[in-house]
Amino acid sequence: MSEHGFSGTPLWQKTLAQRPRSDDHRSQRERLRASYLALRDNAAVLLAENARSMPDFTVHDISHVDALWETASLMCGDLVELNPAEAYVLGCAFVLHDAAMGAAAYAMSVPDALGQERWRDLVSVAYFHRQGCWPDQDELDAPPAEIVEACQATAIRDTHAEQAQNLVDQPWYSSSGNEIFLIPDLQLREAYGPLIGELAASHWWSVDKLAERFRIVKGSLTWQPAEWIIEPLKLACILRLADAAQIDSRRAPTFLFSLRKPQGIAREHWRFQEHVSRPHLNGDRLTYTSLRPFLPHDASAWWLALDYLRGVDQELKKVDALLHDLGHRRLAARAIAGVASPERFAELFPVSDWRPIDATVKVSDVPALVETLGGEQLYGKEPEVAVRELIQNAQDAICARQAMEPDFTLGCIDVRLAETDGVWCLEICDNGIGMDEETLVHGLLDFGTSGWSSTRIRGRLPGLADGGFQPTGRFGIGFFSVFLLGDHIELITRRYDASVADARRLTFNGPARRPLLMPLSARDRAAPGTTVRVRLKSNPYDMQGLFRRTYSDRLGQLIRRIVLENAVPIRMQDPDGMKSEIIPPFSLATGEPGEVFDRLYPPLTESWRTGQEKQRLQLRDSFTERATELLDEAGQRIGLATLWTDLNYQGKGNFSGVIPVNGFLADLTVAFAGYLAGKPSRASRDQASLVANPDQVRRWLRTQEQRLRDVGHFGDSIQLELANTIYAAFDGIADDIAFAVTAAGLLRPANFAAWAAQRNEIVVASGPNVAVRTRPPQVYNYLSGQNVLLPDNWVVLCQRVSYPPLSGVFPEIMNRDAAYEFARNHVELTWEKSWWRMSGDLSGLFIRALCDEWECTVEALISPVAKRQWSDSFYLDDANQDPVWGYLLRRPGSLR
Repeated sequence: MSEHGFSGTPLWQKTLAQRPRSDDHRSQRERLRASYLALRDNAAVLLAENARSMPDFTVHDISHVDALWETASLMCGDLVELNPAEAYVLGCAFVLHDAAMGAAAYAMSVPDALGQERWRDLVSVAYFHRQGCWPDQDELDAPPAEIVEACQATAIRDTHAEQAQNLVDQPWYSSSGNEIFLIPDLQLREAYGPLIGELAASHWWSVDKLAERFRIVKGSLTWQPAEWIIEPLKLACILRLADAAQIDSRRAPTFLFSLRKPQGIAREHWRFQEHVSRPHLNGDRLTYTSLRPFLPHDASAWWLALDYLRGVDQELKKVDALLHDLGHRRLAARAIAGVASPERFAELFPVSDWRPIDATVKVSDVPALVETLGGEQLYGKEPEVAVRELIQNAQDAICARQAMEPDFTLGCIDVRLAETDGVWCLEICDNGIGMDEETLVHGLLDFGTSGWSSTRIRGRLPGLADGGFQPTGRFGIGFFSVFLLGDHIELITRRYDASVADARRLTFNGPARRPLLMPLSARDRAAPGTTVRVRLKSNPYDMQGLFRRTYSDRLGQLIRRIVLENAVPIRMQDPDGMKSEIIPPFSLATGEPGEVFDRLYPPLTESWRTGQEKQRLQLRDSFTERATELLDEAGQRIGLATLWTDLNYQGKGNFSGVIPVNGFLADLTVAFAGYLAGKPSRASRDQASLVANPDQVRRWLRTQEQRLRDVGHFGDSIQLELANTIYAAFDGIADDIAFAVTAAGLLRPANFAAWAAQRNEIVVASGPNVAVRTRPPQVYNYLSGQNVLLPDNWVVLCQRVSYPPLSGVFPEIMNRDAAYEFARNHVELTWEKSWWRMSGDLSGLFIRALCDEWECTVEALISPVAKRQWSDSFYLDDANQDPVWGYLLRRPGSLR
């Protein structure tokens, strides 16, 4: 729009423009017009600064403000009229509504304007989204530059409407110290300033809030005609819709696009607005068209245009419904043309060389989705998962309250199981932060949204990050696991700083039906915190009931099994109600080895398990002797464990290694005893990978190898069992580690050369007929159980598999010969493909060592086997034995 082009719009012409003929209100109109133009000139400088802070955003300078007069004229049409006072107030709100989209609009730095509490909460959430973990205090104090930049952009975007409300009265200072206000006219600034600021901020509010805040009509000023009254609701609706609908190529100039080079979603906004021509009104439909077709590389921009205009369409319809329901005159524009379907939209926004097909994922029945994914389909058939999620949420709530109230030290979680007339109920209660209605609706019930990482929810509790709060649960999707336990659920909550009257009750009658939210009655006084009460769908003592994985069918045993560390006490009460048990706070990261063992493998107190308790205590001593710490880069413990082996045999497999996620049981393994901290592999968090990186795990493995050597537990058997694990981690093993069995004894790197030098033919045997038993080391027939005597030139590699999660950290493919990766796509099993496959495990170690001793290439050893179609088979002396499969390797150039 050209300089002062807004002055040609119908809205300006009918209200603030100079009249060619006699004008009874010329002076009043002139005063308003002069004041607006002065504001426009002052704000143009401020608006020009927006691009410095938000360079990726489309144009938010004075040209956008001028264009709003044009769009507002379309909205009003001939149905809605404004008087000069209304036009002045609306025009000033046009100027200010986006004037705070840059750091220059803030009298201080953006973090200071936001407040340090809110700023640090913002940094905390941004850090979590980028890094996948919550920051510590040092990281909050000095976040990376890219997070600061992202947070500043988020803060400006989220608070610009709030800050716009302050700009009317905010002074700037000249070089001589004189105050400069955006609206120089003091009387107009004081009279209309509060309303202008509120209107400017309102474009960021919900439609419902407009009706709450702008119901009262404002009278005219004493020097104005009496009929110049102001209807704030009408103005708020016009501003809201004009701002949303003002999209065209003027906001995304092509040359400016090439200069700024916006990225990501911002780029798509530029691209689609670059195509859009001025809208026009066709009946009650606002109609947009494209200046040129969208080519295939701009398909995403085309879809964004459709989605954006569908959003504008919804805004138009909401405002129209509001004005209709309140009996106000409706605006002329009430919907957007062509957005009902991609096909119709393509008539207005044509495409070239591609066809838009709306194949996006649709959720037409949200309750049904929750029913499908809120229980077994997402979490499996483990009811204890729901107990874990609810306790985790309760613990987070208490820790959040402690962050907000440092003096609050009485946090506690109560878990109760009760039976009444054959109906079993589980109740989990906390005295934590509690929830208000906004948090219930937009946090807890927003399926798939993690409330603690939502800026919307965190904004209602400023100061969480300052208080050191780092949530462990997901708060949102985790709650819906409760449907594993039952369909009838009652939740009672009251925010910690709210009155008794603010308590709410939320009840569910199955996941497919909408929950019922209501105030708590006066007689049901709720303490601060949250209580979740579930009517169990099955008896907890049933085969598949809540106690299915406990030995004694006790609530305490169930909770101890799944809660491996806790920041607050957990009090448990069994159905008999006679005895309560308390689990005190405990940290795996700081506990002594014996204490960690007791937490992972609790004492067996039942009288009938006295013998098992003695064995547990013996294993406890072995664990404290052998376990070593897994440390992160900051030197903090993230694991305390020992490689399984001997303890596996001594404990008869009953002391599996634990992989906790945020202190709660996620997975078990036979790879080690103790714990190594994990991160969830899927939403149910019943499978986990390690939080440690490969280098950190390698350091732990080195400490384990050395500790086992130091305490005299690194004999032949354990060497054979760990050889493959060590090789996978380090692409090699120490010279004294046994990794294979021969007739002459165990084969190690130290004695390999001497053994190989004495032979011209070697059979690498494998299969069930020649399995390796490690305790004691012996080759035996897996099917018959009989020991096997190997011929002199046979060798059997002890390819003991590496178990998860270590196999996930060090997959076999890591050590494969990269020079032969090309062969992975060979259709037939060539010698190159075979070598590439075997080169990553102990077979690779053996073949490489043999090539060194025999001074030959891998091809010279393996190619002859490939030519024999991998069909080598051999027989032992025992005539009853079946053929043994393997490879016959010959020294090149030797006589057969």
